[in-house]
Amino acid sequence: MSTSASVTKALHHHIRRMSGRDPQETHRVASSLELLFDLTFATCFAFAATQLAHALAAGHYSTALIGFAFAAFCICWAWTNFSWFASAYDTDDWIFRIATMVQMSGVLVLAIGLPRLFSSIEQGEHLDASVMVLGYVIMRVAMIFQWLRAAKQDPSRRRACITYAVSIAVAQLGWIALFIFPMSISITITLFFLWFLVEFAGPILAERRDGGTPWHAEHISERYSLFAIIALGEGLVGTVATLSAEMEHAGWTLETALACVAGVGITFGMWWVYSILPSAHVLHTYRSRAFVWSYGQILIIASIVATGAGLDVAANFIENKAHIGVLPALLASAIPLAIFLGLIYALHYFLVRRFDLLHVWLLIATGIVIATSIIAAILGASIVVCLVILMLAPIITVVGYEVLGHRHQGEMLNSH
Repeated sequence: MSTSASVTKALHHHIRRMSGRDPQETHRVASSLELLFDLTFATCFAFAATQLAHALAAGHYSTALIGFAFAAFCICWAWTNFSWFASAYDTDDWIFRIATMVQMSGVLVLAIGLPRLFSSIEQGEHLDASVMVLGYVIMRVAMIFQWLRAAKQDPSRRRACITYAVSIAVAQLGWIALFIFPMSISITITLFFLWFLVEFAGPILAERRDGGTPWHAEHISERYSLFAIIALGEGLVGTVATLSAEMEHAGWTLETALACVAGVGITFGMWWVYSILPSAHVLHTYRSRAFVWSYGQILIIASIVATGAGLDVAANFIENKAHIGVLPALLASAIPLAIFLGLIYALHYFLVRRFDLLHVWLLIATGIVIATSIIAAILGASIVVCLVILMLAPIITVVGYEVLGHRHQGEMLNSH
């Protein structure tokens, strides 16, 4: 084939056989379509974080926790389904692109339904997630179509693809039934966890058939890191809200500058800490560890978004719009940040399967910093000062890894 013919083939988007990508493909990176797809989830995170912040600022903690847990799972799982499929079967032809556009539409519908979900929890009768389920149906129908197409065009992995399609269809019917027949919140939550398990079991069963799908370790690792960056955007939104509130409250002062430093420092520190995970290296060698790693990532992403919402709560507190004290306002950021840091260390241990005493000391130091920020809030320090202290929590890990951690990690990885 001539050079011009090769270029033309690479540029057009005619139908291509969905036979599976090469899992050993070199220089595999996220496509521009995947990045565009991710932007719709930025909208979802914005809606979810706003609703979480408002509920926390009003002191409606059960509404905040139940609503955000449901929203975070739905958002992250919808993204996960697409991303793993694309890692294995992205043809970038016009059919794949149109199906992705349909899924993007579903994501936006899901986002529109988030305020109604939180409002229904606040009213205390039943969960109204009808609009969210509609968005989910749109996404999952497109996803089922994609898996069936792969099953037809990749005979060697047909059973794996069919298992994915069937598990998604069964789970989707469950979600539809759950919200067609209104039930009490307690019963709905119980059934939610049941379908939650069905959703998680689907990929585990599918990947045990036909040797699993040809997902790419480096590509999927990059996809999750980009998703984390989308989530970290909520931290910057919360920082702007805090900075704006401080400006309105006291003008440009030292405390205003500290509010900016604290918000940016927490967000930047979380980004830096996330990068210590040797995900691509380990998953390339040990593909069976992908399940726990992927599911752990959902909790990490949710904690990142919740931390950003916590900064928004701090802004509400500064503006005297919150019905809570300085301690609950601080905990709105401190608790999800602590969860994030704990999950990073736990997932790191799961990946490398080596104990590192340095991690113990770093966690102890991190715990002391978080406790200090809480004590400062109890003693009457301003929310901004407390956030500045809290900012040091991720910095402990950053400094520890730049001094010793990366060397220890390299030794552990080389011993595999």
